[in-house]
Amino acid sequence: MAPEPASTVNRRRFLTGTAAVAATATAGTVLPGQAQAAAAPSGVAAAAPDHCHRRRLGYVLSHEQFPTDALRSFASAADAAGFASVWASDHIQPWQPNEGHSMFPWNTLALVGRDTRHLHFGTGVTCPTYRHHPTQVAQAWASLGIENPGRVFLGVGTGEALNEQASTGAFGRYPERAARLVEAVTLIRRLWTGQRVTFQGRYFRTQGLKLWDLPRRPVPIHIAASGPKSAYLAGRYGDGWITGSADFLKKPLRDAFARGARAAGKDPDAMPKLVETFVVVGGQAEAEYAATRWRFTVDPWSDLVYVPDPARIQQLAAQRWPLSRVYRDWPVSTDPAVHIAAVRKLVGMGATPFIHSGQQDQKRVIDFYGRYVLPHV
Repeated sequence: MAPEPASTVNRRRFLTGTAAVAATATAGTVLPGQAQAAAAPSGVAAAAPDHCHRRRLGYVLSHEQFPTDALRSFASAADAAGFASVWASDHIQPWQPNEGHSMFPWNTLALVGRDTRHLHFGTGVTCPTYRHHPTQVAQAWASLGIENPGRVFLGVGTGEALNEQASTGAFGRYPERAARLVEAVTLIRRLWTGQRVTFQGRYFRTQGLKLWDLPRRPVPIHIAASGPKSAYLAGRYGDGWITGSADFLKKPLRDAFARGARAAGKDPDAMPKLVETFVVVGGQAEAEYAATRWRFTVDPWSDLVYVPDPARIQQLAAQRWPLSRVYRDWPVSTDPAVHIAAVRKLVGMGATPFIHSGQQDQKRVIDFYGRYVLPHV
């Protein structure tokens, strides 16, 4: 019997999700000499953007790397391509100076709501404890929820020195920041009841405060966590969990999230898990471009979270990690099988992957995922 054409084998590999797909993903980075051409990768027919396969993945709008007008166009493209959601980073400074931007994300989200029809959207994430007061956050997201019914979520976290310390002069150690976050979330939820709230907390106080305009349903609050203590808090006090793929794959963190959820009488399996997933649709040149701008992501939550100066963060990251280390675990390829397997793994574990690409051509990434990845997830 004559051997099957390579295109037939590749097509079956994509449509059936066999072990060959998983093996391709395990191989990790594909460099330029190995990558297929993007025009017709691995013989897979491109799917026209439609609504039968949409709403599986999220997309990250990076305020550190792009201005608002560009992010609006990316959100519209993601909506048309079939992405479920976008989140916008919430910073007053970029992590590294070479990222180059940091516009106000709440403005961006209001515009995204007007520009798109289907997307759910929120922040990844807002710190409601230092430069943003929880009463301000409660009012802002109540308004977004009214204007975009059922489409808005609020992502919150304990913050970073480059935002909180740089803008307010204050940034506590983790136990204080965690306590502030729990208190802030409690106050936000009380204000969303529509009652007059007199709140006497350790860090925040209100006196007879009432929010006069509220959405019919409260906005979901998802809590960022990259360690077991925060994961427990996310499960107990949040409606969902925001994290990175490397952290989500750690069983102790997933177990901590589940314990927190069960302690509050919730089903952890039913709660959203929004997982940031760095990808590159391209080869080594595109990977190095992205890694140069996101070098700190190898380990941002130890000492770098306490550094208020983006230039110092960039300097330390360059000293510590070669570029190859930064993108070592990213899917880097123009072969859809690599990307399909990476997101299938997370989806199979109950996550919603949020695709984050640090490369310059974001429309290429969105189009690639819409045509070649989303139909197979």
